[in-house]
Amino acid sequence: MATISTNGFRNGLKIELNGEPFLMVEFQHVKPGKGGAFVRTKLKSLKTGLVLERTFRSGEKIDLPDLEEKEMQYLYKDAGLYYFMDTTTFEQLAIGEEVIGGNKNFLGENLTISVLFHNGHPIGINLPIFVNLKVKESEPGIKGDTASGATKLAKLETGYTVQVPLFIVVSDVLKIDTRNGGYIERVK
Repeated sequence: MATISTNGFRNGLKIELNGEPFLMVEFQHVKPGKGGAFVRTKLKSLKTGLVLERTFRSGEKIDLPDLEEKEMQYLYKDAGLYYFMDTTTFEQLAIGEEVIGGNKNFLGENLTISVLFHNGHPIGINLPIFVNLKVKESEPGIKGDTASGATKLAKLETGYTVQVPLFIVVSDVLKIDTRNGGYIERVK
């Protein structure tokens, strides 16, 4: 297994602690007047998303994780499993809802995403910043009430509900921001 010294620490570095992959969010080299130098870090778990603070002695060796990212296409959901197809080998893979998490709200059919694997097992997915999803249910807007900037709820094809302007109707395709789940615009 590959290792890295604390001298090679940088923001965005991926390391492995106790068999779990972490992303280095922040680091600071500290050289106190007494005692040895050390590195104070903030690490974000790539599996759970939890952030922890950890201190390493200067020169300490840390393992690098066995990570791989594959481009995959979302196919369908069945019995709590989400099915994806590798875009290069065409092999299908089922991923559980515990790995998908809140990203399930933005998985439209045939969406191409990036799946992160740790030691050959999927641990997370990365969505594009914007996705296009079709409106399945929405109350009709009130004519003449568009100047007030009012909004209504619309249910998308994935089951996700979002606030939209009153002029949005069923079967419109909307551009949604996957970072905050907000409506951006209607797609022509």
